[in-house]
Amino acid sequence: MGKITERTDNSKLADFRVHNRGIEKAILGGMRGMAMGHEKKVSGIYEKNRSGGYEQNISEGYEKNVLRPKNVWEEFFADKRSGGHRSSAEEFLSMEAREKLFHLNGGKTILDFGCGAGELLVYYAPEYEKTIGVDFSPSMLEEAGKRIRERNCKNTILILADDKTVWDRLDSPLDRITAAGVFQYLTYQEIDDFIFNASTYLNKDGKIVLFDMLDPRLYPLWKIGLFSQDNSCKKIISKAICGVRNTISSSLKRRPRDILGYSHYPGKIKKIANKNGFEMICVQSMYYEYKYHAIIFRS
Repeated sequence: MGKITERTDNSKLADFRVHNRGIEKAILGGMRGMAMGHEKKVSGIYEKNRSGGYEQNISEGYEKNVLRPKNVWEEFFADKRSGGHRSSAEEFLSMEAREKLFHLNGGKTILDFGCGAGELLVYYAPEYEKTIGVDFSPSMLEEAGKRIRERNCKNTILILADDKTVWDRLDSPLDRITAAGVFQYLTYQEIDDFIFNASTYLNKDGKIVLFDMLDPRLYPLWKIGLFSQDNSCKKIISKAICGVRNTISSSLKRRPRDILGYSHYPGKIKKIANKNGFEMICVQSMYYEYKYHAIIFRS
C-alpha cells in the first residue's frame, strides 16, 4: 500500500510542476510582449538624412499599419485635461517638480515639451527667466493657461505643436529642453529626430532631460503588480494572463499594446544620444519605480 501511495503523491507533484511551468510560460510571454513594445513594429518608419530629406525604407502597406498608433495617441489626448501623474495633489506635484528641478540643474531658459496641463510648468517658471510650454492637445493647453494665470507666471508662453512642428515656432536657443512622461509615445526613430532637432536649438552648455521614460525591464513587473504593497500570487498571475490576452487582442486590432505607450531601453537611448554628439547618464525616477530619467548633454 505504501508504494501505491508514493506513486500517487509523485504523480500529483509532477502535475503540479507541469501546471506551474505553464503559468511561468504565460507570465514570461506576457512580460516579453509588454517589454518589447514597438521593437519590431515601429522602428524606422523613415530614415532621416541630415540634409533634411527623408528616405522611405518600408512598404506603403506596412507604413500605414505602423503610423496607426499616432492617431490613437491624438484621439486619446484630444479631450484630456490632466497629466498622467501618480497624484494630482499639489503636495505631490510640488515634490515631483523639486526632483526634476534638481536634475535640470540650472539654466535660464527652458522648453517643457508635452507640458500637458502645466502641472510641472508652473513650478519651473519661478526658477527660469523664460519658460515655454508645448503640447499638441488644445484641451491640455487650455488647462495649462488657467494654471499660468492663477500663478501669475508672466515669463511663460504656450505653443500648440507636436514633436515635428515645434521647431518652426522657436526663435532663440534654449538652456534646457525637457519632457516628462512624453517620450513613451514616440518611437526610437522619432526620438532620434527629436534629439537631432533639439541639438540645433540648444545652447553650448545646454541639456536635454527626458523624464519618466518607461523601463522595459521594470514596467512589466510593475504592471502585473509585483511592486504593489498588497499583491498576492493569485493577483500577479491573473494580471499576467490578462496582459497576454490584451497583447494578442491589440496586435489583431493593429493598435498599441499599451495605452501608456512604448518602453525604451536606456542603452538604446544612449546610443541615439551618442549618435547625435551627446553623452547620457541614466538615473532612476524617485516617484515612479518603473521609470528612469535620461540626462543628455555635450561632453
